[in-house]
Amino acid sequence: MKADPSVTARPRTRRAVSVTFRYVLLGIMAVIIGFPIYITVVNSLLSAPQIAARPPTLFPLHPMWGSFATAFNQAHLGIYLRNSMIVTVLIMVAELLTSILAGYAFACVRFPFRRTIFMLCIATLMVPMEATIVPNRQTIVELGWFNSFPALIVPFLASGVGIFLFRQAFLGVPRDLHDAARLDGYGHFRFLTRIAVPLNRPLIGAFALYAFLSAWNQYLWPLIVTETNGVRTVQIGLRQLQALNVDQTNVIFAGTLLAALPIFVLLLIFQRQLVRGLTAGALKG
Repeated sequence: MKADPSVTARPRTRRAVSVTFRYVLLGIMAVIIGFPIYITVVNSLLSAPQIAARPPTLFPLHPMWGSFATAFNQAHLGIYLRNSMIVTVLIMVAELLTSILAGYAFACVRFPFRRTIFMLCIATLMVPMEATIVPNRQTIVELGWFNSFPALIVPFLASGVGIFLFRQAFLGVPRDLHDAARLDGYGHFRFLTRIAVPLNRPLIGAFALYAFLSAWNQYLWPLIVTETNGVRTVQIGLRQLQALNVDQTNVIFAGTLLAALPIFVLLLIFQRQLVRGLTAGALKG
């Protein structure tokens, strides 16, 4: 008995309509998200009168590339970018190491008060930064670290979010792997570096990107613990750029793009790890 062609065609039509709707929705969302970035790029290549003109210009016919050089040299963005890169990379590496080691210890190593200590780490997530910023600054001053790189780095060497994420990830490693590794003579460190870490590579990439973005975008803490350009970060540099170029809006937009460039590069490099890390716990089996 032959199947009715109209019946078999219906699921294909529905599937095609569903796929088309998803792509249209994704396209609309991409335009909404990407349009502000596009406008920032356009405004950085226009003159200040062109930016203020109405209707606005959506495409620069005569781009002014000199606004980037002005932003880089006049506001010392090169120094700020260097400082931010040093601080951000050190914080990212430190948070990765401490989160992986602490997460593995809480998940796989038995020691007294393990659960209590873990709950204390999680409790730090509930304390807003504003509640601790004054005593933390006083501590930095008493240690003699004011206006130095340790003041920007040391308070962020560990992350409660990272500890929690890696603990949950290591708890998901099959127990059979632990038993097999123990029979092969693996200790905790070899099991962590040879098995547990490679299995959670997407999460490591996603958390590294998260730690980088969090450190790169800091503004309040660097503002209150530094006072010279030699150690200040790029977010403070953007604020000073705005103060120095009130009538040169294109220079401000150019500086913003220069400050965001490392973020865009990292997103392009680690986009696959980011997607895998975010969806790692969404599927079972």
